[in-house]
Amino acid sequence: MLDPRRVLRWVWLGRAALSCAILVAAVFVWSEAAPTDTLIATLAFAFATLATVGSALYLEIDRRTPSAVFYAGQCAVDLVLVTAVVHITGGWSSQFAALYILSIASAAVLLPFRGSLAVAAGACLLYAADVLWVRPGTQYIGVSVQIAVFVIVSVGSGYVSSRLRQVGAGREALAAQLVQVQLEAADILRTIRAGIVTVDANGCLLYANPSASDLLGLDLPSMVGQPVLGALRPVSPKLSVLLEQSSREGVRTTRAEGVIQRGAEQVEIGVTTTVFPDSRSEGGLTATAIFQDISDSKRLQALNVRAERLQAVAELSASLAHEIRNPLASIRSATEQLARRRAKAMGDLPEDDDERILHDLVVREADRLSRLLADFLDFARARVTRVSPVDLGAIVHAASTIAASHPDRRDGVQVQARVAPELPWVEGDEDLLHRAVFNLVLNAIQAVGEHGHVLIDVDRYYPSGEQGSSSMLTGELLSVSVSDDGPGVPPELADRLFEPFVTGKLGGTGLGLPVVHRAVEAHRGVVLVDALPRGTRFTMVLPLGRAAEALLPPSSPSGVSA
Repeated sequence: MLDPRRVLRWVWLGRAALSCAILVAAVFVWSEAAPTDTLIATLAFAFATLATVGSALYLEIDRRTPSAVFYAGQCAVDLVLVTAVVHITGGWSSQFAALYILSIASAAVLLPFRGSLAVAAGACLLYAADVLWVRPGTQYIGVSVQIAVFVIVSVGSGYVSSRLRQVGAGREALAAQLVQVQLEAADILRTIRAGIVTVDANGCLLYANPSASDLLGLDLPSMVGQPVLGALRPVSPKLSVLLEQSSREGVRTTRAEGVIQRGAEQVEIGVTTTVFPDSRSEGGLTATAIFQDISDSKRLQALNVRAERLQAVAELSASLAHEIRNPLASIRSATEQLARRRAKAMGDLPEDDDERILHDLVVREADRLSRLLADFLDFARARVTRVSPVDLGAIVHAASTIAASHPDRRDGVQVQARVAPELPWVEGDEDLLHRAVFNLVLNAIQAVGEHGHVLIDVDRYYPSGEQGSSSMLTGELLSVSVSDDGPGVPPELADRLFEPFVTGKLGGTGLGLPVVHRAVEAHRGVVLVDALPRGTRFTMVLPLGRAAEALLPPSSPSGVSA
């Protein structure tokens, strides 16, 4: 509230003016003045000048930190100078005795309360000594009144000064806390992952944090103070509209959804807007939009919906399979028995072609329905029933060997498996993981057709790797990737690959990939699908169980080809 340095500068200025006035007055009246007064005036000027110049050099040139002793010395210089002026100009009757009040008031600012009282006591002693001892016969009443005034001024100015110091200290503490809060808020806004954009009623940008620039792909800091809604509209029309509505109409929005278009990439965002009065204009509003990437949340929601749908279909499949399988087996058995009886009854008579065709049709369709029911049961039973540490590399080796021997594999199709060395084992159901890997490899073999390559890789998986992928899993992970160079997934099936009965193969049941999905999900993992420049890659990502983290397989095959 009262800066001692600033007050001291004013004291120096007043001291210099007073000493110069004494010297000038002494020069003009030197012939009439007493020699003692002229000497006192000269010494007072020299003393005040030397004290002021020395103090200024100490404080301003050397940049020293002033102490209480330094301020006390300045007050003592002022008292001596004022006493000299009062002595020269007439003692107690001098009008310059009021200068003691200025010295006492400045001391109250420069020194603590006790120090200001000490300066006031010094002023009273010097004044009383000058008018009572040096000038005997002075009226005691006038001196007493003057000293009483000094005391009252000392007490009052000291109290006011102490209160101002308390208020100043509180203000400084409040300012420090405000600065700290501002720094913390700015740090939070800079590091928060959500984008924050604030605009005024005219659509001019007031604030944008770095995350907003990263999400939108715009250099927002360079647009502060400029209209920004036009630049936002091509990138995120929904965000631009919500900000405009909020800033102009005061409309608040909660959990709205939109998209950010960054070239060929489209990012889904959730947006919330809020409105505050604009202190710069009466009746104006400022709107703040908080938005964040919800692509992972949307994918997780889609996975949950898919899992619920698969579970429902699995329960229905199990019921239907059990209900149909027994009658179907009875029909096939009865058909074969009828054929044998007829052949026995007819003896050596040739079999009618139509009857043979019908018999083969019944048997073939019964076998097809039996395979379909087997797929249904695999889909329904895709759950972990026995957990133990298993060697994922050995499972891949066995499943790829069996898939490479499947009748659907053509001679021009090459199957190769590569397993990274020294991989830890995973905790899981060996039979269920074998079925999942087999289905993926067989699916790839069927996809490449007459000629092609199928590559199976087993290695550690890092979600924050070079490709920046995210599996929404934490901890140490292993992956089984099955890549092929076939025609790829048809665009119309890309979003429905793991739905039951969705297939692009003629005669397929559409249950192979759903079985894989349910098997991996039962092991707390995920299945990722990537479109390659030629072909497709399916990746099973599995977390390591705590009990299996320290286990290493005795030997992991580095590769197998067929």
